[in-house]
Amino acid sequence: MNTNILNRDTICAIATPHGMGAIAVIRVSGYDALPVVGQLFMQNGKPFDMGKMVANKAYYGHIVDRDELLDEVLVTFFRAPHSFTGEDSAEISVHGSVFIQQKLLHILISRGCRMAEAGEFTRRAFVNRKFDLAQAEAIADLISSESEAAHRVAINQLKGGFSKELQVMRSKLLEMTSLMELELDFSEEDVEFADRSQLKALLQETLAHVDKLKDSFRLGNAIKNGIPVAIVGQTNTGKSTLLNALLGEDRAIVSDIAGTTRDTIEETLNINGILYRFIDTAGLRNTDETIEKIGIERSYKKIQEATLVIGMLDATKGAENVLFAAKEILEKMDLEHQQLILCINKVDTLDDQGEALLGQVRQDLDNDDIMVVCLSAKHGFGLGDLYSTLKLSQPLASPDATLVTNIRHYEALLHASESLKSVQQGLEMNIPTDLISQDLRQALHYLGSITGEITTDEVLGSIFSRFCIGK
Repeated sequence: MNTNILNRDTICAIATPHGMGAIAVIRVSGYDALPVVGQLFMQNGKPFDMGKMVANKAYYGHIVDRDELLDEVLVTFFRAPHSFTGEDSAEISVHGSVFIQQKLLHILISRGCRMAEAGEFTRRAFVNRKFDLAQAEAIADLISSESEAAHRVAINQLKGGFSKELQVMRSKLLEMTSLMELELDFSEEDVEFADRSQLKALLQETLAHVDKLKDSFRLGNAIKNGIPVAIVGQTNTGKSTLLNALLGEDRAIVSDIAGTTRDTIEETLNINGILYRFIDTAGLRNTDETIEKIGIERSYKKIQEATLVIGMLDATKGAENVLFAAKEILEKMDLEHQQLILCINKVDTLDDQGEALLGQVRQDLDNDDIMVVCLSAKHGFGLGDLYSTLKLSQPLASPDATLVTNIRHYEALLHASESLKSVQQGLEMNIPTDLISQDLRQALHYLGSITGEITTDEVLGSIFSRFCIGK
């Protein structure tokens, strides 16, 4: 799809979810959007007077095609550049009949419109500089957000905070790059325009900022897609019972037979505005059974992939076994990047010994970063404490903090960081200015690719093809 076609064609699509509902919205945008819709719109049995049309105002009337009444509607007209796409646009709200929706699209196409491609409305808005590429991608994240936290992150990016941070970094680096390249024009005169100590300080500051954004991807991606929580432990510790208790339904099979769970089971749950992706895993034990061994290998893999691990411990096995099982889980984790919650399960069978066991586990592990709770997954005892601990376990950023949620942005920041480190090494080794300048331009390229200042039609096509049609 090229930019000339984007600016010339008039496109149309259903902007609401497909299927039957109370109402549906058909969006039209492009050079002929207003006259095409105006010709179909009637008020009080008379053609609508487009000469008296007021932009951004909703009008009640009817859609009539060749004297055939289709539906009573609300139509809102938008004049360029004050529209979502930056073009002349119209939005038609009709009754949610699938027949009415499809019929209206056929009528619009017969009048010279064409069906919009996936993400084409948003792509036109980007081309018309209504927002940059990072903000355009935030729109898709906003639409797909399933929790308060994901919504907040998408809104912050849509407001442009992330883009402004990138612009500040790029402008400083660009100024320094320009001075260094100016030196090349006067290389025979041995003139130094770019202060090397100033450049080193700027590099250190920019690199720290880039790495901070890059490192935020782990949390940002978890919030966007659901924080992965692996429920792990030995066989028959109550992992599947806990998953069922959290979900409030019998999702996983529960049995006294060891090794019942042979594969991972995943379900999402919104707790206090944060989406968690709970993963029930096969019980950890030594076994010669082939299928169960595969399940256990997958359990170990899920431990490594999880942001948060819930380690299930069987209180009935005694303190020694509980501590051994806890340390077995710990050995598979990286506590610098992962959080562990140990759940001492089945405490309802211990009378008053649960608290003593809890204190003994905490004392033996001697790690304040590991949270320990007592519960009975079968009877629901202690679930409230687990919910509270889940909330405390996530060091969520402040509401206005910038979090990277997009893998494309993460990869660009990773490459920018590598280029800036090459510049640092070059300055320390006093390599030629032209080579340092080349690495600086690479960093500028990667930072600019995030907001779309530097991009290609191929990249744009890949990004917007993932949007829904009508957006």
